[in-house]
Amino acid sequence: MKNLKGKTAIITGSGRKGGIGEAIAKLLAKRGCNVVISDIGTATGKNFSKAHIGTTSDMKAIVKDIKMAKGTAIAIPCDVRKAKQIQDMVAKTVRKFGSLDIMVNNAGVGYIMEPFQLFKESSWDAVLDVNLKGAFLCSQAAARQMIKQAKGGSIINIASQAAKSGFPFAAAYTASKHGMVGLTRSNAVELGVHKIRVNAVCPNHITTGLGHWQNKFFSEKLGVDYDSYLQDIKDRNPLGRTGDVMDIAKAVAFLASDEASYITGEAMNVSGGEEYH
Repeated sequence: MKNLKGKTAIITGSGRKGGIGEAIAKLLAKRGCNVVISDIGTATGKNFSKAHIGTTSDMKAIVKDIKMAKGTAIAIPCDVRKAKQIQDMVAKTVRKFGSLDIMVNNAGVGYIMEPFQLFKESSWDAVLDVNLKGAFLCSQAAARQMIKQAKGGSIINIASQAAKSGFPFAAAYTASKHGMVGLTRSNAVELGVHKIRVNAVCPNHITTGLGHWQNKFFSEKLGVDYDSYLQDIKDRNPLGRTGDVMDIAKAVAFLASDEASYITGEAMNVSGGEEYH
């Protein structure tokens, strides 16, 4: 399965233990990819507290795990809201590994939930700046480098079931993920001439650290206990279970590989059949 040997990938939002980003990074590394673990690194204000970010020490711990498994990885802290930091991350990646072949836009804010009529402008900006603007800036920097290299590449956006369906208390999150699919499609059309493929992966519920927070939030809002809420998710899924981080990682590894060389502009559901459009 070393089908990504020699390629280099940046995975944003990959600094939290047990998260989707970590799983993606570890699987890509296992399949021969040089990986860059990236997250914001330092808490900045109430919307980006230590409880919801990947710290620099967290990132280094994941790099250590990958190296212990005979993989190749480095950590580069980066705030995806800042174009200069993204450009510096890409430049450091290329200096270290010689190229950038895969960009995985996984950084996201899924923990700011408010009733629509009370949704704060600052909350809206925090979600859209990371989820959508961040994906735009990272994709742009990656595309510029890939075009310079003249050998194609793959950009993969981690969207959501919320990119296809609406959810209460999540106006900003839902809008950002719908927007991410639009960005995916537009970029696929425009960048195809450079052999750069652009796709999105749309997971349903995954019980990571963030997923646990969401379970707690929605079970309380619905007035049901945590276990009943989680069981309801499983009951409405055709495959009878919630998703796992490795389900998402495997989809990303496929889209990043040459096996997906004729796939671009897609928003792939990885939802056990819960989301099918």
